[in-house]
Amino acid sequence: MSLSKEEKQQLIEMFRRHESDTGSPEVQIAILTERINRLTEHLKQHKHDEHSRVGLLKLVSKRRRQLRYLARVDPQRYRAILERLGLRK
Repeated sequence: MSLSKEEKQQLIEMFRRHESDTGSPEVQIAILTERINRLTEHLKQHKHDEHSRVGLLKLVSKRRRQLRYLARVDPQRYRAILERLGLRK
């Protein structure tokens, strides 16, 4: 369910804005999206895992806040990240 160090590093390299970028909204949203996708798959098999379901809702809320921030600060980057990750708004 969690991301390995290598998988996280790949996401950072794909979505970073400059060479030393590890914490831009795009990177954070990409990492959260990957974790959400994995938890969603886990919950399809383990329907009664309520603790993981609560964690999933927290991750979705964090991602929503990041997306809202990005939409407010830079709408063009917001639309680009939605397109790259296949999210709908």
